[in-house]
Amino acid sequence: MAGLVERYGTWALVAGASEGMGAAFAEELAAAGMSVVLVARRADKLEAFAEALAARHPVQVRTLALDLGHPDVLTHLADGLGDLDVGLMVYNACASFIGEFLDLTIAQKQATIDVNVRGATLLTTFFGERMVARGRGAMILLSSLSCFQGSAMVGIYAATKAFDLILGEVLWEELGPKGVDVLVCVAGATLTPNFMDQTPERKRATAMPMVPEDVARGALAALGRKGPTWIPGFVNRMVQGVLQRCVPRRTAVRFISGNTRKMYDPGRDR
Repeated sequence: MAGLVERYGTWALVAGASEGMGAAFAEELAAAGMSVVLVARRADKLEAFAEALAARHPVQVRTLALDLGHPDVLTHLADGLGDLDVGLMVYNACASFIGEFLDLTIAQKQATIDVNVRGATLLTTFFGERMVARGRGAMILLSSLSCFQGSAMVGIYAATKAFDLILGEVLWEELGPKGVDVLVCVAGATLTPNFMDQTPERKRATAMPMVPEDVARGALAALGRKGPTWIPGFVNRMVQGVLQRCVPRRTAVRFISGNTRKMYDPGRDR
């Protein structure tokens, strides 16, 4: 990660930064010498993390309490940033609800789309325009291994992460020649608070979750050097390679759906 400041500038922004993967990215960026804007909904958690981060690293840390699914997100973002020159943006914000498609409420589905699709589109537009104008910059979008095929129990989430994958790949192609590095980090199970809350304790180990710090560190190291997509973890890359290249798509869908049901369906709680 050496040279992030030289390549992109002194300021980074992490959307979805109060805990888990977002906090890990903020920690790595601060350790690399970048000042950080932390964006998340919960102001209390955001402020507590910002204070701890600033105590550990000799950089500036700002906070912006913002719901990334809000209709006026860009107005609030622009007002909060002012003329701050952000050179690296990580979109880690995510909404995720587990359940069969018809069991999820319309509000849950809409919230997932608002944060994972609409929010990602708006922020990549906002920062993409500014980075192209300044002639350099970088954006990392967090996707999920669920993006590669449909899966029962996480249908809306998987579909939104497929959107993020394609969006990031397009931006990698279009903005790269204009000086903006783009990477889609396609993460598997990771030991975040959300994973811990949603996954039964006795089943967590079967998902072989990674540590958030390893994912963040690897993604920042891959930025500008690999892409458009990067999958953290050798096992994740191997399994996904087999599913994409060696089995029919219907088999991949049923295999992943079966594993997801074993993990989350109370009717298969064994």
